[in-house]
Amino acid sequence: MNGNAAKKVEFQPENTEVKNGKYPDPKKWHKQDTTWALSLFGTAIGAGVLFLPINAGSGGLLSLLLITILAFPVMYFSHRALAKMINASNAGNDGITGTIREYFGNKASIIFNIVYFCSIYTIVLMYSVALTNTANSFIVHQLHMAEPPRAILSLVLVLGLIAILNFGQDITVKIMSMLVYPFIVSLLFIAISLIPQWNTSMLSFSSVSTASTGSGYFGTILMILPIIVFSFNHSPIISSFVTKQRATYGTLASDAKCAQIQKVCYIMTFAVVMFFVWSSVMSLTPNDLIMAKEQNLSILSYLANRLNSPLITIAAPIIAFMAITKSFLGHYIGAYEVMRDVIIKFSKTRGKNVEEKTVKTMILAFVVLSCWYVAYANPSILGIIDSLSGPLVAAILCLLPMYAIRKVPVLAKYRGKISNVFVIVIGLLTVLASIMSLF
Repeated sequence: MNGNAAKKVEFQPENTEVKNGKYPDPKKWHKQDTTWALSLFGTAIGAGVLFLPINAGSGGLLSLLLITILAFPVMYFSHRALAKMINASNAGNDGITGTIREYFGNKASIIFNIVYFCSIYTIVLMYSVALTNTANSFIVHQLHMAEPPRAILSLVLVLGLIAILNFGQDITVKIMSMLVYPFIVSLLFIAISLIPQWNTSMLSFSSVSTASTGSGYFGTILMILPIIVFSFNHSPIISSFVTKQRATYGTLASDAKCAQIQKVCYIMTFAVVMFFVWSSVMSLTPNDLIMAKEQNLSILSYLANRLNSPLITIAAPIIAFMAITKSFLGHYIGAYEVMRDVIIKFSKTRGKNVEEKTVKTMILAFVVLSCWYVAYANPSILGIIDSLSGPLVAAILCLLPMYAIRKVPVLAKYRGKISNVFVIVIGLLTVLASIMSLF
């Protein structure tokens, strides 16, 4: 989603018809519930997961334990709050933007679109860097060839991704959908394959990295929150998910059904991701993970370079490349839709009608130049997550639903819950981590 924009188009489960004017029994588990649980599961596990073990392990055993404790409640309660907010809206069928417009007006929806675009596009830029580093590492360490000029490599990769996108959105979505489940299976395969490499170097509270933001327990929490929020984010699909449950089970039962499906999905997600995280971290040392952070690589690329396993050496970079490509394409679709709407609306306010071809050319030029430059500059991927992506996602996923619950009368029934306090604290601490990372 991985924080994971535009993935709402990635899955379109089959419709369940309302028979004889009656809704299915919401207390029972139906086929479409399984379909949506798997859809959310596939969307929640993205390329962001490849960077989670690095932050989890580079802070030592303490950060690893904290991520294990916090991952499920952060993922569950934040996405549940967003689902509640959309489910209570009459404009929920128009997505999160329509919900914001209904609750807070047109100006608020414009501000939201700007923040939403920034949250998506910073991730597009981040994956441009990750893809370039993954390819460069594979060429040097696995193919044993000379390191190519970064400017040329990054341009070729960005143009290659744009070429895929030019086949059209339908084909792009099919490519992303085809990559989802092989990626999840591959993560499990890698995690199991790493078991013989496990060691006990992480099982010590003294193995705490000095890279923590601040000091002590609080600094460790600030270090891990942005990557937790980012890695498990799949907020764009929540609108489609809620809308489908309302159509299938009716407005009275849809919220409880959403909770049921989300709980099943997030238990699966937590189990798979944390098994992968623990297996990856236990295969390395704290110093290895700090080195991976400094080299700006995903955990799979670093494992391929570090371990003497022919299988992992070849498979890990390919899986990383597949995952990052999938996430780049998904986030680009979301960024493209927002940019297109902004350009067209801005042109209309000036009395001009811009042709679709012109809009597409403008967007492609902007994406190629910006992604190329950032990929060449090679900023810290985890730094982008800590300072930009994590906090922006937290603002949308944690703080926005809590503000709506506090201010909007129709959401009053959700006030006063301890989980609300938890989500607010997580959101505020994630934003605080961003501010502290700048100093």
